[in-house]
Amino acid sequence: MSDRQTSDEGARKNTPSDYRVIEEPIFWRRSRSVELTPTPPPDKPEPVRRPAKVARQLALAHHLQAAIERGLVADQAALARKLGLTRARVTQLFDLLMLAADLQEQVLALEAVDGSGRRGRP
Repeated sequence: MSDRQTSDEGARKNTPSDYRVIEEPIFWRRSRSVELTPTPPPDKPEPVRRPAKVARQLALAHHLQAAIERGLVADQAALARKLGLTRARVTQLFDLLMLAADLQEQVLALEAVDGSGRRGRP
């Protein structure tokens, strides 16, 4: 006997009319509640690219060195007072200028990418 014959005899079973065929694609959206929608979720935005922090610090060190050479600031100590930094921090920035020129070029070319999967320091 087939399912159709048994359902015709009065025994209630799942028949093809109990099911609904969904013809459009269904996509899951992540949220607190699960929602099935016929539209696809929006594409993820492109990751934001920006210079790496060490590249920005090296560029700042070059800028500060140029300010001292032009005579806008007397020395590193005056620069530290003007910027509100410690003399040790200004010295650390100027230490980046001691890197070889080819390394400085590579550092300046570094990029930081937001959305790369890493959320922070462990």
